[in-house]
Formats: sequence, structure tokens, C-alpha cells
Amino acid sequence: MHDDRTLVEARLRRVLDERVRPAVYPESVPLEVAVWHAPGEPVPVAEGLAADSEPITVGSRWGAPWGTSWFRVTGTVPEAWAGRTVEAILDLGFDENMPGFQCEGLVYRPDGTPVKGLNPRNQWVRIGAPVRGGEEVRLHVEAASNPVIMDYRPFTPTPLGALETAGSDPQYTLTRMDLAVLDETVWHLVTDLEVLGELMAELPVDSPRRWEILRAVERALDAVDLQDVNGTAGQARSRLTEVLSAPAVPSAHRISAVGHAHIDSAWLWPLRETVRKVARTAANMTALLDDEPDFVFAMSQAQQWAWIKEHRPEVWARVKKAVADGRFVPAGGMWVESDTNMPGSEAMARQFVHGKRFFLDEFGVENDEAWLPDTFGFAAGLPQIIKAAGSTYLLTQKISWSRTNSFPHHTFRWEGIDGTRIFTHFPPVDTYNCSMRGAEIAHAVRNFKDKGSARHSLAPTGWGDGGGGTTREMVAKAARLRDLEGSATVTWETPSAFFAKAAAENPEPPVWVGELYLELHRATLTSQAGTKQGNRRSEHLLREAELWAATAAVRTGFPYPYADLDRIWKTVLLHQFHDILPGSSIAWVHREARATYARVADELNVVVDAAQRALAGEGGVPLVFNAAPHTRAGVPAGGARPAEAPGRTTHTERPDGGHVLDNGLLRVGIDARGLVDSAVDLANDRETIAPGRTGNVLQLHQDLPNMWDAWDVDEFYRNTVTDLTDADEVTPGDDGASVRIVRTFGDSRVTQVLSLAPGEKRLVVDTEVDWHETEKFLKLAFPLDLHTDRYASETQFGHVFRPTHTNTSWEAAKFEACNHRFVHLQEPDWGVAVVNDGTYGHDVTRAVRTDGDGGTTTTVRVSLLRAPRFPDPETDQGVHRFRHALVPGASIGDAVREGWRINLPERRLDGAAEVTPLVSVDQDSVVVTAVKLADDGSGDVVVRFHEAHGARARATLTAGFPVVGVDVTDLLERPLADTDPPAVDDGRIAVRLRPFELRTLRLRRA
Repeated sequence: MHDDRTLVEARLRRVLDERVRPAVYPESVPLEVAVWHAPGEPVPVAEGLAADSEPITVGSRWGAPWGTSWFRVTGTVPEAWAGRTVEAILDLGFDENMPGFQCEGLVYRPDGTPVKGLNPRNQWVRIGAPVRGGEEVRLHVEAASNPVIMDYRPFTPTPLGALETAGSDPQYTLTRMDLAVLDETVWHLVTDLEVLGELMAELPVDSPRRWEILRAVERALDAVDLQDVNGTAGQARSRLTEVLSAPAVPSAHRISAVGHAHIDSAWLWPLRETVRKVARTAANMTALLDDEPDFVFAMSQAQQWAWIKEHRPEVWARVKKAVADGRFVPAGGMWVESDTNMPGSEAMARQFVHGKRFFLDEFGVENDEAWLPDTFGFAAGLPQIIKAAGSTYLLTQKISWSRTNSFPHHTFRWEGIDGTRIFTHFPPVDTYNCSMRGAEIAHAVRNFKDKGSARHSLAPTGWGDGGGGTTREMVAKAARLRDLEGSATVTWETPSAFFAKAAAENPEPPVWVGELYLELHRATLTSQAGTKQGNRRSEHLLREAELWAATAAVRTGFPYPYADLDRIWKTVLLHQFHDILPGSSIAWVHREARATYARVADELNVVVDAAQRALAGEGGVPLVFNAAPHTRAGVPAGGARPAEAPGRTTHTERPDGGHVLDNGLLRVGIDARGLVDSAVDLANDRETIAPGRTGNVLQLHQDLPNMWDAWDVDEFYRNTVTDLTDADEVTPGDDGASVRIVRTFGDSRVTQVLSLAPGEKRLVVDTEVDWHETEKFLKLAFPLDLHTDRYASETQFGHVFRPTHTNTSWEAAKFEACNHRFVHLQEPDWGVAVVNDGTYGHDVTRAVRTDGDGGTTTTVRVSLLRAPRFPDPETDQGVHRFRHALVPGASIGDAVREGWRINLPERRLDGAAEVTPLVSVDQDSVVVTAVKLADDGSGDVVVRFHEAHGARARATLTAGFPVVGVDVTDLLERPLADTDPPAVDDGRIAVRLRPFELRTLRLRRA
């Protein structure tokens, strides 16, 4: 029996490959082809259609890297083909093993009407079914010669990732341009045999169903005349009817197939190319919807929908109709599928605000689900943001990529830092590019971890990243798997339909508490430092622009820049996409991002300056504007007043060549190497630096991960480390409150300034690195004399605790983690914070000292720079500036406050009088993250705030303007129907918050 099975399977493979598949197109004639190569960037469709073309033949090379070529194909359907189905086969030089990572095309009719996309596994264009014979064929193909960045030798450095270095050599060979007869009977026979052969291979060897299928396949192959496949295909199909008609068992696993094409908004291609990838895919999917009545397609990322609307109105018209029919489904409710670790609180909220509002405005569609199949882990603050946006579900697949621990559930409730729980599903098919292969379906069934309590899972089905989406072959396979014995059942459904069924069948799923940490791609917290700093700066500038513009609008009639802020927010949100902000895109993307962030900063600074000038008025009083959410040096949060006179910092040179800085709050010792050997909290008489150790130590590691250069840092990087302790220069600063250190190593140079400002209980570390290393990892270390088994990292609307130990494999796997503005370590009566203005990656380790008192050293290291060579071989080369601060004696509240302060430096401006805050809060633990005017233009003031210390809070919010009413709203500024509005007493509003609770209030102006 074993030999029979093996022989039949081998026979099936050969007959399919060599005889049946080639017979799908039994007759063909060549088309005439001409081409015009656009001289630069892509041109409008009308220009491409009208361009003068020159003849080109199959076999010719075409397409410089990142170029656009317009092919014109013409021909005549032979009269002899009358009554048959005819298609154009247009092979631009595809490699069918790499859908989405090479050349692509969009086919147009001469009038500019889009037909469909061309992709490696989707090379056909229907001409007629049936044809009359004699039809003239004229098609235009806008072909993108995107170079292959990641091929069969992935992670090889390449110059192709930037237009300036990619060269001009043609990338592709025109392979086939034919009219061909499609034999639909043979096409269906291929699908029958593929489905049964794939199912057979997944069934147990001793399964009767397996042998039943095997014998049926054997009989079908016997019926095929190998010299006349087209004449005998029908007879072969008839011998499979019975085995294909056997229904699934009642207990079969149920798969909801969702047509899908995960398209990275930038990755191995620039943003401008994603605009075209989306248009090609949308054209493909609307065409497939016309042909397949059961098919449903879902597309996420409102930005990508907006691109279609702006750049391809002819495709947009088809999309709008399909949405109205309920079959082309807006999914996810976010502006892009963003990273969720690094975006700040407001930015994460605005992903949902702008995404959901786009779908509501354009289609009246309210998304219930967050759709993030490929994002690199999920911050613990996300559940309440999803809920606050009015959504209830989350889908992702990426956690299946974890390398150490297998996540224990596929359907569960995810609990965030404030206690909010979100119904979450991880598709057990373990791919967001499901193609309906039998191996994928069987894997989903075997892999599903919630058997017994649930029977449903979801399969995102289709080629992504420009692969064209779902194919007709996938739809045909799904039709055969709808109700087939031995297989899970497959039904096309919308995401919302799946989630409704899954939630109904499993009303009490298991609960996972805390972050969903991806045990992979940890280096995305550090790669491309310039992109990360641009994001952080943009987020805080947006806060300032909204705050001061709203304050000036209410107080002075300043014109609130609604349209500009909306546009800039969308730009910043776009760049939080999960291959841009994480630093895992090609050089083109990150060079463009840095330029974009610079423009954003310029625009927002203009808004801030204009609003502050309107508020300050004309005068010579030196005012300090404080945009941070806490009072600073006598200046209220969100207000301006004359600066208080600072205290004094003293500088003393030590006999050993070191230095001491002392401001009465903190005394810092700096040795002759520029390392911090002491930092004493004077009020508590407590040393911060561990005995025998030094802080401000730059540490350099070798860094060549096993895979995914820009994405990964593997734990073995710690095996080798060089402490950069040699100094070229250690000199006191002219201000008497700082010390300057210069070091050189390899081909790089570091300049640091350690400063202790008067009245500040923090040591500021300004670091400038002229970085010219490759495959290295640079960290900044602070070994602390502090014992704790956990530490706090800021995340969206609060903080998350992580262990300092590695008791379990789950804890050990978190050897590199994300924080926003601070990490905080605490003994019961004393703590330390390390704050930053633009870094995210860090690690915290604990070790018992072998000398001295045998106590514990807990070391905090912030990650500064990496130097991977793929996909950008010049990653982070050049000058970078970082600012960190060591804050001894810090409570969690101090950490929160200092984190905001280092990211929102004060601004100074001469004016007439102080500016009182538009909105103030009397409790430091209640942090206001946004003050703005309502998006609807009503003039109402919207305030978003949260409890930041992890404890319950009572506070009074005071409006500095007449308020006639207050609404508690969702993130989209819509009143919550089930929440009573708080009372207003002379502009004062009493609030109570749970730990980390987020709340949005809309203050209606008189």
C-alpha cells in the first residue's frame, strides 16, 4: 500500500506539471508590442497612454531600477477561435516564486479604464468568454520595473534600495505577450487535482479517506490521454465528482476566508510605489468580485484607500461600488497598519481617529476590528485605545513568528494596563498570505490551540505587497473546500462576520494580561535612529501646535489651522507604518522620511511661533512657555510667565583629574575618563551608581544577527562587548555646570556633554555620535546601586512592568524591550529614572556583586545606534544627537514628569503679560496628552487625559474659558451614550480615574 501511495503521488505531480497545466492554454498567437520608457518618475495615466512607443520583442531586456515602462499590446483574435474563451497572457518577466517583490503592471484600455493588475501569479487578462472571432485587441500596461531587493539570497547588501545608487541596467526580460485560448475544463481539472492531492498528502497514512482520494485520483489520471489532455479532461473530472462531493464531518474546523492583500505602505519600495501597488491590487480585486459572487475582499489602512481616491479616481469609482455592495470591505479602522510599540499615546489614538473617520466619511462604515497582521508586537496600552475608538476586536498573525515561546492561544481576551479586555484572534494558519493550499488548511486545524472551546478561525487569503491579492485559483480551491470530507470547511466572510461568530461560540475565552511581546525583530526599536527621532519630535511638536493654537484661538481669535494639522497628523501617522518607524525599509524610504520630518518640524514651528506671539502680545517681558503637562520652574502647564531666577551649580576639579558638579540637590562625580563614578541624591543621602562601577559608559557590541539584519538583534550579541572608556578630552564647560568628553573609536567619534542645571535633580547626558561603523551595536550604560525585581517602561497612556530577572523563558526572551520617555526602577523608598528624548530600545539586567557588600547591581542600558547593511547598506551612517537624563531619587511621578520635560523644552518669547492655561488639572498623576479644538470646526475644546501613576485618582479639571456643558466622548469626539456627562461648576469639572484610565472630554464653549 505504501508503494502505491508513493507512486500515485509522484505520478500526479508529473502529470500535472508536464501535461495538464500546459494544456490550460492549448493555442496561442503572439501580440505585437511597443514600449515607451518614462524618463523619470511615474507619469499620469493620460500621458503614458499618449506617449510615442517603439517596437519591442519578447526576449528583450527592459526596465531600469525603479523605472516605469508603458507597453502597448495589439492584436486580433483569430476567427477560428469563435465561441471559445480567450485571454491575453502578459508575462513581463515574472518570477512566480516571488509574488510582490519584483516587476508589476496595471492594464488599461485605450480610454484609460483600468482592467486589472499583472503579477507573477496573475498574468492573464480576459478578452472574451466567448469571443466572436476577429476582435481587435488593444491594451496598455503601466509596468513598474521595481528591482528585486530580497531574492533567494536574502539579506545581501545591495545598492538597489536608493535611486541614486541603483544604476540603470535593465532588470527584466519580456517573456510572453500572447493571445491564448483558455480551456476552462482543463483549468478546473487542475484545481480538482491540486485540491485532492494536497488534501491527500495531509491525511494520516492509514486514513480510509486518504485512500479513497488516492484511488479516485488514480482513476482520473488513467482517464487522461497524455497526447490529448484537452479532449479527455472532462472525462477525468467526472471520475473525481464523487470524492469531491463527500461532505465534511459535522465537527470539522470552520475557516472564514477573507480576501486579503497585505501591502506594506513602504518597505523594499518607496511610498510612491505603494500608491501604485494599491491601485493594481484594488483593480484586481474589483475585477475578481465581478467574476466570483461568493468572494469577499477586505482592505485595511485608510491611507491606502486615500491614495486610490487621490491618484487613481477610475479605480476609486470601482472600489466605491464594491464597498456599497458589501463585498469590498474597509478593515482595521487605522490610518496605517502602524508599529504599536513606539508611537506615543496621542499618535496611537490618532491612528484610529483618522482611520475610522475616513471610512465613516467615505462609506458610512464603522470598523469593529483592529487589523494588524504584520506588526512587530503589541504594547500593553493598546486595548483601551481600541476600545476608546469604539472597536471591540483585534487580529494579528505576527506573534506566531516568536522564536522562543509558543503563544498558548489563538482566540482569547487581551487585557491591557487599565484592565480593558479586547477579544483577540491569531489566525492559526500562521500566514497573512494564505493561498488555500491543503498544507495551510491542515496546519490551521492542527495548530489551533483552542479546540473544544472554539471551532472557528480566520484565514487572510491572497498575495500581498503587490502580489495582486486573491487569485481566481484561490477562490476555486475555496469553493471545493466549502464542504469537503477530510478538510476544514471554508467560507468567504467579512472580518466582522467572523468575529461575531467567534465571540458567540466562545463567550468566556482565556485571558492574556500585558503586552504581546514579539520574540523577534527586537532591533526595530533602534535601527534608523534618524527616523525614530523624527517621529518623536513630530509627536511633541504636534502637541505644542494644537495646544498653543487652541489657546490662541479661544483667547485671541487666532485662526486654528484645522486643515494643516489634519494633513500633518496624517503624514506623521503614515511614517509610523511598521516598516518605516521600525527602520526596516530601504534607504530611499528613510532618506525621504528624514526630509519629511524636517518639513513637518518647520511647519509646526511656524504654527507654534505664530500662536505664541498672538498670546504674548507686544511687550518686553521675557516669557517662558511651558507645553509640558506639569508645572516647571513656576510656569504652569500649558501657560507662560516670566522665568524664575535659577539657583546655582558649582564645579570642582578633583585631584585625580576628575570633576564634581553640585547644585545642592545632586552631587555628581565624573572621573578623568568622563565616566560618572558617583551621583548622590543629597536629600536622601543615597548613592545612585553601584560600588566599583561607573555610569555613562558607552558599550560597543558586534551585531550580525542570523537573519533579518535591520530587524533582529540576537541574544549572542552580548557575548562580546567593548567598553569605550578611553577619552581624548575631558574638560569643564564654560557654564560652570557641565563637563565635555570626546572619544574616538573605530572610524567614529563621540562628543558628550554632562550637565547639571541649577535647581534640577537630573544629570543630562547630551551625546553626539559621528557614526561610521558597520554591524555594530552602541549602548549607553548606567549600573545602579538598586535592588528590584521589576522596572517600569512608559507605554501609551501609562507604563508596563517588566522583570529584571530571567526566571522563565518568557522573561529571558525580553532581552531588548521598548520604552517611550522613561524607564523607572524603584526600591520601596527610593527610585531612579532614565529619561530620553528619542530612543526606544533598552535592556535592564541584574547581577549580584562579588565584592563589597554583596548587594545587587541593576544596569540600565539605552540603545543608541546599530549598523546593519540590509536593506539599507548605509544605515545610520553620519551624525546623530541624543539626549538622556539620569534622575536619582525619582518616584514614578518624577519619571513621568521628567520624561515629558526632556521632550518638550521650554520656549522663550518677549511679550506683554503671562498666559494662563486654557485647561489645567490640579493633580500631577492626571496627565493631559492633548488640548485642541474639536475636529468638526465647532470651536469646542477637546481635552484628553489619563491617570499616569498606576493608582486611582481624583482631580479637578479647570477650564480657563466659559463652558456651557461637557461631554465624555470616544476618541472620535463623539459623546458616549452610556456615560453621564460630568457637572461643570464655574469652569471646574471633577473627575475620578482608575489606574491608567484614559478619558476624553469635549468642553462646549459659550
